Amino acid sequence: MPVLKKIALTITSAALLSGFVLSPAVAADKDKSDDKQPKPPSTMSSLGGEQLGKAGTQVNLGAGAPVLPKKLSGRSWIVADAESGDVLAAHNAHWRLPPASTLKMLFADTVLPALQPTQTHTVSESELAGVGEGSSLVGIKEDHTYTVHDLWLGVFLRSGNDAVHVLSEMYGGLPQTVAAMQKHAEELQALDTVVVSPDGYDAPRQVSSAYDLTLIARSGMQKKDFREYAATASADFPGEKKKGKKRESFEIQNTNRLITGDIGVDPYQGIAGVKNGYTTHAGNTFTGVAERNGKVLLVTVMNPSAEESHAVYKEAAHLLDWGFSASGKVTPVGQLVPPKSLDTGISTGGKGAAPAADQGTGGQAKAAHASAASKGSSGVGVALAIIGGLLVVVAAGVFLVNRRWPVPGLGSRPAPEADGPTADAPEAEAPEADGPEADGPEAKDSGATADAVPAAEPAAPAAEDAGKPADKS
Repeated sequence: MPVLKKIALTITSAALLSGFVLSPAVAADKDKSDDKQPKPPSTMSSLGGEQLGKAGTQVNLGAGAPVLPKKLSGRSWIVADAESGDVLAAHNAHWRLPPASTLKMLFADTVLPALQPTQTHTVSESELAGVGEGSSLVGIKEDHTYTVHDLWLGVFLRSGNDAVHVLSEMYGGLPQTVAAMQKHAEELQALDTVVVSPDGYDAPRQVSSAYDLTLIARSGMQKKDFREYAATASADFPGEKKKGKKRESFEIQNTNRLITGDIGVDPYQGIAGVKNGYTTHAGNTFTGVAERNGKVLLVTVMNPSAEESHAVYKEAAHLLDWGFSASGKVTPVGQLVPPKSLDTGISTGGKGAAPAADQGTGGQAKAAHASAASKGSSGVGVALAIIGGLLVVVAAGVFLVNRRWPVPGLGSRPAPEADGPTADAPEAEAPEADGPEADGPEAKDSGATADAVPAAEPAAPAAEDAGKPADKS
């Protein structure tokens, strides 16, 4: 018995010792892993197709189809055909994540049809009181008068949370605006989306998904005014009025770097918008639409983890390149679903929320589509009209969009660069300096620190150009 006990003790000691010896190595390996990175839920919505509910990258490559770009770091992304609704590829499409200022697309799609662009409004102090600390601002002043058209330029170009709050008050107040946005999201079947603040500023429980943001962008781009604002590269914005002097204006630039370009990012040929965002909790987010050779694609990228500057734009551009090259060579992994009212014939949206074929008065944006080209964006001036005829129809249960493409100057644009995706696509960014969005500050309630830079007058737009993370939406 003593011998057996001795043997047992020896075996036990050896086992314990091996555990102590191996543990540090195992721990070191774990430290090197990305275990600390958030993981998508094991079960997600399968709206639009079973594959879209699966975690990870979903793509069905056919003969001759190019492989996806390398090193894509977005936590969630999607590439879809804007006309047919086919989802060409996706990655965690229904992962519910903070949207940052991309949520302003839903704000505009809901509120824009209810307000006339020529309507004027004098801003009160109370209307600006609730703007989140650190928010990106266009530079609205209390006791100053602005047109609705001015305010929308502030929303789309500078992601101004101050403009969002003023428009929300004009719509009926923040609570009514939030409720209408939520109702419109449900009408669009953007069911991953929970709206808490109309500007996308970080707020508890406020989430969306790459799938939902793509649905929202598709709906918004069917409104003429929405298209024009989303594609405007630069515009003049009313400045401070000084006694005895004529009111001056200052230039604001679109913070969407695929429209205006920046160091390391070229304007994307055929880009037509739509919206970028950044907050501490959301990271960088972006939804864009672009046309090439008669094909229109939508792309959404959420929170790339790469450390390279402007990664969200670079990854979006690589995905667009891939989508144009892969179109017709892949089997869709899902579909963008139609709004509920297309099945019932009855709108379930809030005031002004029904997705009409081409809402908006149009023609109000004096700003810069044409001048966009002269400011460095080879497709911007043209692209604002490319979704001009998206008419929603239901045929055989499929959501189809028939296009009428009034694309003036299309033939004069530079020849498209190689369609194929550039393999080294993703670069990730640090809180990119996409111009200010409202989020930055956002996270006042969520603990985020936003460094958005208020665009106070002429010099305002330079903040992001200086490489500062101005996008706070």
